[in-house]
Amino acid sequence: MRLDKYLKNSRLIKRRTVAKEACDEQRVSVNGRVAKAGTEVEVGDVIHIEFGNSSIEVRVLDIKDSARKEDAAGMYEVIEG
Repeated sequence: MRLDKYLKNSRLIKRRTVAKEACDEQRVSVNGRVAKAGTEVEVGDVIHIEFGNSSIEVRVLDIKDSARKEDAAGMYEVIEG
């Protein structure tokens, strides 16, 4: 699944356009490498996101094309943040 779509579906970032902008500004990395919006995400990948003054690092546990709000938190595990 594309990184920008994963960030939206997992609700780490509210909108896909905002996720794409974060990737374009090099504020998102996957497995230690700066990632583009089209980077493919797989189970086990570690995603690091910079939000202004804070940051979060998560491990991908599940990939779903669509997820309800209750299921979204189960798509990742917070490592640091």
